[in-house]
Amino acid sequence: MTGAPSSAPGPGRAETPTGRERRTTRRAALSRFPRHAAAAIALAARAAPAVFTGHVLLTLATGALPVAAAWLTKLALDGLTEGGTSTAALVGLAAGLAGVGVVTAVTTHTNQYLQSQLERAIGLLTQGRLFTAVNGFVGLERFESPAFLDRLRLAQQASAVGPGQVANGILGLSQAAIMVTGFLGSLFVLSPAMTALVLAAGVPALVAELVLSRQRVRLHWDLGPTERREIFYGQLLSTVEAAKEVRLFGIGAFLQGRMLTDRRTADAAKALLDRRDALVQSGLALLAALVSGGGVVWAVLAARSGHLSVGDIAIFIAAVAGVQGSLTAVAGHVAGSHEAVMLFEHYLDIVRCEPDLPVAAAPAPLPALREGVEFRDVWFRYSDEHPWVLRGVSFRLRHGEALALVGLNGSGKSTLVKLLCRFYDPTHGAILWDGVDLRNVDPARLRTRIGAAFQDYMAYDMTAAENIGLGDLDAFDDAERIRGAAERAGIHRKLSTLPRRYDTLLSRRFPMTSEDGEAATGVVLSGGQWQRLALARAFLRDARDLMVLDEPASGLDAQAEAEIQEALRTHRRGRTSLLISHRLGSVREADVIVVLAAGRVVERGGHADLMAADGEYARLFALQASGYRAEDVRPGVEEAGRR
Repeated sequence: MTGAPSSAPGPGRAETPTGRERRTTRRAALSRFPRHAAAAIALAARAAPAVFTGHVLLTLATGALPVAAAWLTKLALDGLTEGGTSTAALVGLAAGLAGVGVVTAVTTHTNQYLQSQLERAIGLLTQGRLFTAVNGFVGLERFESPAFLDRLRLAQQASAVGPGQVANGILGLSQAAIMVTGFLGSLFVLSPAMTALVLAAGVPALVAELVLSRQRVRLHWDLGPTERREIFYGQLLSTVEAAKEVRLFGIGAFLQGRMLTDRRTADAAKALLDRRDALVQSGLALLAALVSGGGVVWAVLAARSGHLSVGDIAIFIAAVAGVQGSLTAVAGHVAGSHEAVMLFEHYLDIVRCEPDLPVAAAPAPLPALREGVEFRDVWFRYSDEHPWVLRGVSFRLRHGEALALVGLNGSGKSTLVKLLCRFYDPTHGAILWDGVDLRNVDPARLRTRIGAAFQDYMAYDMTAAENIGLGDLDAFDDAERIRGAAERAGIHRKLSTLPRRYDTLLSRRFPMTSEDGEAATGVVLSGGQWQRLALARAFLRDARDLMVLDEPASGLDAQAEAEIQEALRTHRRGRTSLLISHRLGSVREADVIVVLAAGRVVERGGHADLMAADGEYARLFALQASGYRAEDVRPGVEEAGRR
């Protein structure tokens, strides 16, 4: 192949959206509102059906209680001032008022309890679904995308409270609508004109809350990268992994400055929105106060002229306050629901994500490896904007063979491993497992056939046994297999000296209970010890068809490296393995060595053949070997050595 495979042109530089585009986006968001709100409510109902039903009934019932209390107050006042009302009737009205108060108190606290229960049930369900979706992503592309990570952060926030906020907002809206209807009806009986005036004064509040809610959601999205950087700097300043370099290099103040700069940027943006919110709310409150005050003056004058009774004044004041409060509540619930739904969209986007890599509906069977793995004209780049990482790579790893990949940093070695584990698919070309294209097999099935020790291995804040057991969950509680893997990796002796041996927590992030029941501090291993533990995790998968070893001894001292290399040689005997290492002395015994440069295979063969060819491999080998040669022999030493 003479050139790169064709591909669709990548997107150009992002342009600032026009006013029309922003309006189109807003209209699209509004059109999705009913559908997403319905999804949120359905999810809330599914999380705890009985609790949800009780919460709905109590919320709606309490909407009518203030209206009932206002009318009972009016009737009682009229009965007292106008005469002709029996004592029994007045006592009945008073008892009714007391009953409304009791019911309101009981239902309020009961409803708060049901709401808390519902929110916990929703959080459990949505978090489970969110991370089921995240765990379902086959590859790594989304986890290497800052935009996706921002969306995932917002989805996590929304999943915990979003559906509950939507449900509470819509129920609160229904409750407020009942109150508004009741008080507007009461007010209409007294004065249709005042009813229209009070209703019109509430419309600006609704519009303003909707506008502010859109701005709050947009601010959440815009500040995502800034807030993630702030968290990043905070972690650097507070974790043991970074503590040594932060103190040795004296960069604590520098990192703190960057953290506070990001915090100030986020705070300034939030303060601007808060000021805008305060101004709008103050204006709306002033309008409400003017309408209410004017209405009271009208009611007093009407009562003086005999058009209203004392009870009418009482219900008028209650109705005006109730309508204004309910309309404000309506605006708040609409805005809150709108904001919650827009954030909930991020959750829905994640759980409804299309597969990041295509998975065959009927995967091809993946046989046990009998022939080998073939890279056939593999080209790869991470996106259309990125350069090619691999350029027509072709080689074959035969069954039972140990193949080593060597080359400078950036030559494509680690990318080949990602493709082999199907974390990505080749942009062009194919990877074949006994002739079967990896695109056509179940990725989970493929990965059960592969054992690996990665250069960027994980150090889990768990016990030593659990750290090893994660390599094969079928052996998670098999102490004998875990110990065997540790022995082969040369870490058993160290783990046996720990306070609780294999049950010792390898972290200081969480407390550990000592054997006498007291709180104790976990143990932190050295870098080389952690690498041995990661290697033990890989050895636990020793029955797999293929072992991938990516710089398995890079963090070890010379003696430990020699021990590990001997263990690896024993392990590789008769097995299919792929070895990546910058230390060329550790790969010289591989059956085949493939040399990569700038994403291409430039040489392949055994160590002796490549050294005889005097090419790139020989040059790199000689360069490394020169570091171990004595460049400066003192006079007389060499002569003495001959004697």
